[in-house]
Amino acid sequence: MKQTSITNREIWRIAYPIMLGNLAQTIITFTDTAFLGHLGTIELSASMMAGLFYFVFTTLAMGFAIGIQIFIARRFGEGDFKKIGVIFEHGALFVLGLGIFLFCLLHFFSDGLMRIIIDSEKIYAASMQYLKFRHFGIIFVVFNFLFRSFYVGISNTKVITYSTILMAVVNIFFDWCLIFGHCGLPQMGVGGAALASLLAEIAAFCFFWIYTFVTIPHEEYGMFQRHKLQPELMGNILKVALPCMLQKLFSFGAWFAFFILIEKMGETAIGVSSVVRSTYMILIIPGFAFAATANTLTSRIIGEGKSDEVMAMLWKVVKNGVLCSLVLVVMTAIFPTLVLQIYTDDMTIATAAIPSVYAICVATILLSSGMVYFEAVSGTGNTSAAMALEFGVLIAYVVYVYLTSKTGSIAAVWTAEWFYNAVMGLIAFFYIWKADWRKKVI
Repeated sequence: MKQTSITNREIWRIAYPIMLGNLAQTIITFTDTAFLGHLGTIELSASMMAGLFYFVFTTLAMGFAIGIQIFIARRFGEGDFKKIGVIFEHGALFVLGLGIFLFCLLHFFSDGLMRIIIDSEKIYAASMQYLKFRHFGIIFVVFNFLFRSFYVGISNTKVITYSTILMAVVNIFFDWCLIFGHCGLPQMGVGGAALASLLAEIAAFCFFWIYTFVTIPHEEYGMFQRHKLQPELMGNILKVALPCMLQKLFSFGAWFAFFILIEKMGETAIGVSSVVRSTYMILIIPGFAFAATANTLTSRIIGEGKSDEVMAMLWKVVKNGVLCSLVLVVMTAIFPTLVLQIYTDDMTIATAAIPSVYAICVATILLSSGMVYFEAVSGTGNTSAAMALEFGVLIAYVVYVYLTSKTGSIAAVWTAEWFYNAVMGLIAFFYIWKADWRKKVI
């Protein structure tokens, strides 16, 4: 295996800010769960179900942003900076239309869909209170994904750190004020959590526009300039991005199905899984950060004409990602009750969640390696292969979840994450190792 010119320092330089950036949505989930968990199981479960429902819609924008990121990283590797602004502008036009479309879907169809999905009348009512405010954020979220893809693509990920800190501060402050009615603001409960999340997303949106306008050299990158619409370029972007969009939709749709099946097991089961999910979302932050790093570095070094270094680079990313994840996993495995008490005062829920916490600790290590190779498949530009790979695994994943949900064991259902991460990682590894992806031109 050929050695790579990518150093550990460079991997961390890209991954560390992405890690903090991934905290953006996770912090919203974390703070909502931490505050609402002290109100009651119904509020906790409703925020999770409604939040996941909302997030399924955002995955289309996330997938498109990955396609844009691949193009920007490739042009950056080739040194063709001027085209980056053209790509970004085409991306902005697309996500504007996508955001309006997704807002309409959420506004007009959420009520009917959630009534079909949720059995508990109490959880349904609280979920609709959450979505009443949260769905307005979709317009801002699609642009936030686009900006993150731009900065990851040009390997300037420190900006994502700044936006994350801003989101965290805004969300935590307004969660405290609006959920419990502090600082003269109304006590809104679960609706307050949604409104706080909306305000955090708006704050990040404003920050990205201002920061980009002030700091990015307009002429060098072709930013904030009027470019002629290029149908061929848009077609090429969509050819790469559409499989990413469908892949993310399938992936998070299956994740949502996971919780729908758990909700059928009862209010206690979904309450337990709410706190387990929030713990899992913290544990996998390093894994997803190093996976995004693998994606952009794969595309970049291919653009630099160093395709033979990809496998060596990925192995280096995997080692760093696993070691970083291991720190969080060990701490969580040693002190599971202490971690769970962040989210709930109910010791019955916390105690029942401990076996599932051990399950997600194993899943985290598997994800830290498997997701790196999977994201590298997209980084080669062959996003159709990545979509086909994930679609096949997800079908088996949903079947696994359905069968284990019949056992009545919540921890058994969570072992589905072992299956998903291990199978995805193995198939992606053999694709990168053996498949003919080096001639892919984007």
